[in-house]
Amino acid sequence: MSPTTESYDYADKTEAGDGDTKQLERLRTAGGHIADQSQPSLPVTHRTFANPAPLGLLSFATGIFLISILGVHARGIGTPNVLVGVLLFFGGICQYISGIMEFVAGNSFGATVFPSYAAFNFSYAMIFIPGTGIIASYTGPDGLLVGEFYNALGMYCWAWFILTVIFTIAAMLGFVVAFFSYWAGCAGLFAGGLTPINLPTFPMYKQE
Repeated sequence: MSPTTESYDYADKTEAGDGDTKQLERLRTAGGHIADQSQPSLPVTHRTFANPAPLGLLSFATGIFLISILGVHARGIGTPNVLVGVLLFFGGICQYISGIMEFVAGNSFGATVFPSYAAFNFSYAMIFIPGTGIIASYTGPDGLLVGEFYNALGMYCWAWFILTVIFTIAAMLGFVVAFFSYWAGCAGLFAGGLTPINLPTFPMYKQE
């Protein structure tokens, strides 16, 4: 007789009044033994997460697009402060959240790239927020930006250009789509003569 069955027999005898009360310490509750199979455990289910990459890529592309077109003063726009809200919330917060989700999912590349460009959007937006005093320090007595501002902005973009080159090399070793995405983003970032380097681009359609 197994130890588990023996313990249950003592339990039946004790409840019937025929057993020895000295055996009470040997009683086991049904399902309490390590070898008992009468109460199977619930199945282990692993929670799945949605793919955060689309949110990170869309927020990255939107922020770079606004920085590019407003940086070249499209439609005669000289004040780019309209991009602050988009860079803070969509390009900043949403892209940072997608980076954290990539970290949870175990994607090291996405967990590095998305928070990095979220920090870029945050820092670029901070330049045009009056409370930071950054834009005011480059404003002359006449209320116009001095030439030093564009030199400082070019050096700022240079730092992110170096980081983008590193990401581009890493993307080339992984998949081609990300390589062209970062190439296009870097080309747009340095458009308009902000830096001495302009990356060459190519048409996406067949020329006649």
